[in-house]
Amino acid sequence: MGWGIKLKNKIIYGKTVTKKFIKRIIIWSSVYTFCFIILWLIIRALCSNIIWYGDDFKYKLLTSIGYNINNLILIWLIGFLVIFIICLYKTLSYIDSIVNASTLLISDDEKRIMLPDDLSDVEEKMNQIKKEARKNLKLAKESEQKKNDLIVYLAHDIKTPLTSMVGYLSLLDEVKDMPNKQREKYISIALDKSYKLEDLINELFDIARFNTETIVLSKEKLNLIMMLEQIIDDFYPILKEQNKEIIINNSEKITIYADSDKIARVFNNILKNAINYGSNNDKIVIDVIKKENDVIVKIKNKGIKIPEEKLHKIFEKFYKVDSSRNSKTGGSGLGLAIAKEIVELHNGSITASSNDYETTFEVILPLYKN
Repeated sequence: MGWGIKLKNKIIYGKTVTKKFIKRIIIWSSVYTFCFIILWLIIRALCSNIIWYGDDFKYKLLTSIGYNINNLILIWLIGFLVIFIICLYKTLSYIDSIVNASTLLISDDEKRIMLPDDLSDVEEKMNQIKKEARKNLKLAKESEQKKNDLIVYLAHDIKTPLTSMVGYLSLLDEVKDMPNKQREKYISIALDKSYKLEDLINELFDIARFNTETIVLSKEKLNLIMMLEQIIDDFYPILKEQNKEIIINNSEKITIYADSDKIARVFNNILKNAINYGSNNDKIVIDVIKKENDVIVKIKNKGIKIPEEKLHKIFEKFYKVDSSRNSKTGGSGLGLAIAKEIVELHNGSITASSNDYETTFEVILPLYKN
C-alpha cells in the first residue's frame, strides 16, 4: 500500500509540475511572440519611412531583420530557447523542493511542509497526506498494541483451564477406585475446561485469520428468517442455562442475495454478544423490517448501557467493551469488527445504539431482486 501511495503521489505531483511548466511556456512565449511581432513591425516601418544611406550599417542590420525571413525565425527561436531554459530551470527547482519536502511526509512531527507560492496546491496535498499518514500510523500502532495485549491475555488464560484439566485427569488416573459420583464430577469439570480451552484457541485462530485472510464472498439466494431460526437453535443450550429466550418478530419469507456462511457469522456474533452481555431471565428480540430495497434487522437485549465513548469503538478490531480478561464475555474483540467488514462487503451497514434499558444492533442488507 505504501508504494502505491508513493507512486500515486509522484504521478499527481508530476502532473502538477508539468502543467505549471506548460502553462508558463505558453504564457511567456505568447507574450514574447506578441512583443517580437510589434518590434518587427516597428523595424519594417523604420526601414520604409526613414531615408537611409545605402551603405549605412544600421540600415543593413534592420533590413536583414525586417525583410529576411530566415534571420527573423532564427532570432525568434533564440529568444524562445532562452524562455524555455528559464522555465525549465524554474520547474526543476520546483521538483527539487517537492523531493526535499517528500522526506517530511514520513516524519513523526507536526511540522508543516512549506513549498514555493506557485506550488500552494501541491503543498496542501502533501500536508493532507502527512496528516493522514500520521493518523494511520497511530491507529496501526494502537491496533498492534491491542492485538499484542490480547495475545498475552489469551496465552495467560489458556494456562488456567489447561492446568485444571491436567489436575483433574491426573486424579482420575491416579485414584483407580474413585467413587463413580466423584469420577463423573471430575470428568464433567475436565470436559468443561476443555471446551473453555477450545474457545480460547479458536480466538487465537481468529486473530491470525483476520490479519492474513481476505474475505471472499460466495453469494446465493438466502431465506433470512430461516437462517436466523437455525442460528437461534444453535444457541439453545446456553439460552436454557441462562433462562433466556430469543424471539423473531417476523415470519414471512424474506430473501436476500448473500454469502450464507458469512452472513450467518454476522448474526451469530451479534447474538453471542446479546446473550453474554444481556440480563439473565430475559428475552432477546429480533425485529425484521422489510423496506422497498432493503431489510432491516434489529437485535435488542436488556442490559447495562454501553457508554457513548465505547459505543463508537465496538466495531474496531481487538476492541472489547469489557476490558476484563473474562473469556466468557471478553472474547477476542474481533467478532464485531469481522461482522462490520462482512456486512459492508454485502453493500450493507451495521450500527449500534444503547440506552439505560437496552442495547440495539441494527443491520441493513439489500433485498434479493429478480
